[in-house]
Formats: sequence, C-alpha cells, structure tokens
Amino acid sequence: MRFLLTVPSGKLVDQSVARLSAESVHGSFTILGRHADTALLITPGLLAFQPVDGEETFVAVDHGVLVKAGDQVRVACQRAVVSGDLGSAEAAVRSRFLATGESDKRARNALLRLEAEILRHVGELRS
Repeated sequence: MRFLLTVPSGKLVDQSVARLSAESVHGSFTILGRHADTALLITPGLLAFQPVDGEETFVAVDHGVLVKAGDQVRVACQRAVVSGDLGSAEAAVRSRFLATGESDKRARNALLRLEAEILRHVGELRS
C-alpha cells in the first residue's frame, strides 16, 4: 500500500509500505493493505511503518488524522520528525518537540503579560 505523511510545510514520506502502526484515541493499531477503509484521529507519539523492501522506520508525530482509502494511507499532522530507528526517535522527540514547547510557553507568557497590561489600562480609564 502507498503511505503519504504530510505536515503543513510539505511531504515527509511518500512510499510503498507493507504495514503501518500508530496510536489513536482508542488505542494502538496496525494497518495492512487488506484492511477495511478507515479514518482515525492519531495521538502524539510514535508512528512506525515497514517499507516493502526495508527496515522498520519510526516517526514522532503530533496530533493528526489518518485516512486509509483503498491502497492508500494518508496521515496529516501539524508536526512530525522521521527518525529512522527507535533509539533516535526518542532523541528526535526531545530535541524537536521540547524546543517547540519552550517557544510556545514563551509566547503564552508574552500574551498573558499583554492581556494584563490591557486590563490595567482599561481599569485606569474607568477611574
């Protein structure tokens, strides 16, 4: 079956695979070519796929959507890092997702400070 993994910036994976495993809100699952068509919400974690002619590859993924239709499996998610083997998958998650988490935290703090400043000015205008 054909596996296509996309993020907002483009395609990360587009190749033939024998099987694909991931986790959804209902638990972990594996998809084979002969399985019925489905659509699932995937949760952050590891997605693994077995190329037809290669070693199992791991991808760290964020929230996303998986759709299997016929002989195609498409996954779309906000962030993903193709890491290869399981050992490098953990390192990829730590370096990429945790760094982004820190950036998000700084942005939220800046927004909170801005909101507090606006509320303070509104309070001064009412006085």
